[in-house]
Amino acid sequence: MADPGSSEEVAVIGNTDITSAESENNSINTMMERGMGLLRKMDISLAEAEKRTGRNSVNMQETYTVYLIETRPADTVPEGATSVAPDSLGRRYSEFELLRTYLLVTYPYIIIPPLPEKRAEFVWHKLSADNLDPDFVERRRVGLENFVLRIASHPVLSNDKIVFLFLTEERGWREAVLETGFQDKADSRLKSLSAMFRVKNPDRRFTTLKQYTDELNTFISHLLRVRAKAADRLYGVYKVHGNYGRVFSEWSAIEKEMGDGLQSAGHHMDTYAASIDDILEEEEHYSDRLKDYLFYTDAVRSVIRKHELLQYELELAIQDVAQKKHQRQELASGTVRIFSLKGMTSKIFGQETEEQRESRLVALEQSIQDGEELVKEKTAECKEFLRAAWEDVGRFKEQKDRDLKEALISYAIMQISMCKKGIQVWSNAKECFNKM
Repeated sequence: MADPGSSEEVAVIGNTDITSAESENNSINTMMERGMGLLRKMDISLAEAEKRTGRNSVNMQETYTVYLIETRPADTVPEGATSVAPDSLGRRYSEFELLRTYLLVTYPYIIIPPLPEKRAEFVWHKLSADNLDPDFVERRRVGLENFVLRIASHPVLSNDKIVFLFLTEERGWREAVLETGFQDKADSRLKSLSAMFRVKNPDRRFTTLKQYTDELNTFISHLLRVRAKAADRLYGVYKVHGNYGRVFSEWSAIEKEMGDGLQSAGHHMDTYAASIDDILEEEEHYSDRLKDYLFYTDAVRSVIRKHELLQYELELAIQDVAQKKHQRQELASGTVRIFSLKGMTSKIFGQETEEQRESRLVALEQSIQDGEELVKEKTAECKEFLRAAWEDVGRFKEQKDRDLKEALISYAIMQISMCKKGIQVWSNAKECFNKM
């Protein structure tokens, strides 16, 4: 599906030594430049993650991770003055989940930013999948910070009172969320599935978007699997260079003229072999940015399902009015179908009186008027949902194109840099051999 072009130009980074942290900062800066609402009023960051111990709901001791959210006024600090100390509060991952669920229910027409994965997926086999592993916790911290910044930069979500309380009030926030009654408004999954299979006239734009979303999910999943396999093989190739180092070092012990050169070459190989752990850890940051959009596809599907449900409710209302108008026509003309329920009761109990028929006509007229009002309401609701949702879809497409382009360019730059380091290692080894 072709995305609409954007007139905004995107600068391509040409520095081949760019790090994943710098790349993440570029994304955050872009969001802040385009941001509205909260980011105009305060600076927001997830400064760090820390482990805590406490008792859970069943009074058992548990260890969990808390992510510290720091906020401070966005006013410029005069030169030489001391900046205001940030306000800080801790949030568990489950609280981020509660916030996102609230936003999904409250703003069904918005593509709500995804949370980072709860458990590591698409990982190469040497990477720890432990939720308390420091590297995993750090990547999750970065993902949660991006989640918060995306919400704070959204023109609608950033103005939500619950979002503001989440960032600024450590106590009482959960109670404030539950008091909104958002859980009662949530559509059941069964109801959404029923609408998906029974809606007769789905909007063509949403049908196309659904197909594109499914294909995007497939391609990103495949890309992540390929990357995980490549990481496994790359790890093996790098570690094999450690064997070069061991052999050169042991060989140097029996040589006099060649000993120093072999020893130096072995040292270069050992350094090269040891560097793969940091390289693949940095790769995980780029992988996480792709995963963001894998999870974003579920957020898009949520908007599509809500539209299908609204469309289904509109079609049911139209169908109900049509049936009642048909009943009115039959009643007014005195036509009774023999094999209908009315026809059978007429045969058994006799024809209804004129007064009864008039009373039924009046009731039908009122029911038809009520039904037509409901159709107008549902039509207006569908149109407004379509307008608001499609506006957010356009905003999402611009963000997606920008973020994925930057992530892929940064990943390519990292691969180029990695290859250059490999060439440098063998160039150094060649110099060592030349000096023998």
